[in-house]
Amino acid sequence: MQYSKLGSSAIDVSRICLGSMTWGLQNNQQDAAQQIDYALAQGINFIDTAEMYAVPPSAETYGKTETIIGHYIAKNPSKRQDFILASKIAGPGLDWVRDGGLITGDAVESAVDASLKRLQTDYIDLFQLHWPNRQSPHFGKHAPNSFKFSDADSAQQTAQMLDILQGLDKCVKAGKIRFCGLSDDTPWGINTYLKLSEKYDLPRMVSIQNEFNLLHSKDWPYLIENCVQEDIAYLPWSPLASGMLSGKYLNGARPQGSRWTFSQRNRLFRDTPVSELAIKAYQEIAVANGISTAQLALKWCDQVDGVTSTIIGATSMTQLVEDIDAFKAPLSAQALTDIANILKQYPAPF
Repeated sequence: MQYSKLGSSAIDVSRICLGSMTWGLQNNQQDAAQQIDYALAQGINFIDTAEMYAVPPSAETYGKTETIIGHYIAKNPSKRQDFILASKIAGPGLDWVRDGGLITGDAVESAVDASLKRLQTDYIDLFQLHWPNRQSPHFGKHAPNSFKFSDADSAQQTAQMLDILQGLDKCVKAGKIRFCGLSDDTPWGINTYLKLSEKYDLPRMVSIQNEFNLLHSKDWPYLIENCVQEDIAYLPWSPLASGMLSGKYLNGARPQGSRWTFSQRNRLFRDTPVSELAIKAYQEIAVANGISTAQLALKWCDQVDGVTSTIIGATSMTQLVEDIDAFKAPLSAQALTDIANILKQYPAPF
């Protein structure tokens, strides 16, 4: 297993991060324990979760994933030191989470305490803001003029960010969290937090996790350059585009028990005719290289300069083994060239 620094934190994390959002809906306690044990045995030392999980999010599944991880930790206390545990506070919009309110400093403190209780641990290594209070170009909202940046009140947003940092600072000083990070944010978000941290001597954001895959590579080059230059770890989530890049949803297929058979909060916005064309093109490259399309997508993601650790998720051990095996050998120069040519044809298929 290869490892990278988690931004400016000086923590070494595996190039693979085990995602957990299916635990509590598609996967049960036993499934999760099996996945964690296997991942740790392969050298993975990084597990990502969130208070909002399982997904698709609902009042019924809220907090279930953290609870499952907490049961694992309680049953295996000696293993807690073997992995970096990351969790996230939900942003505004979910009625069953703090009445759908904004992230505030006080909300951070209460969310950290609640997560620690569910996780049955004394500390969270990396505590992240799941999405910002302001509108951001994620979850299918990245087309020009999807919304107006010019309508935003930057002074108000900056004040909110300062309040959030002050809440995080209290948690760090209390030993409840070690480091802080972002999710579903932008270069402006990164840089505003960094300026505030420096100006007010508050915790520094060490990472950001955004969607990044062969169908959605918009963070290259601008946001990723920002991360590299400012020592922010870049953590791609959904490297398989919600499972699409495995090819299992092609031609309208909906395998029993798969994620797309559940109601989706943001609709199936990735499912477009152009996405299908792109996936079929990537399938041809995968076949030519003797690997699955999923492995092709994961290998590519791992080889993008600036990527620190790719967040993977699986609902079966077969999928998990396949995904982890993808990181054992890099793609050839020819395969990368072939992929680049497809990216030029389908730069934004959804």
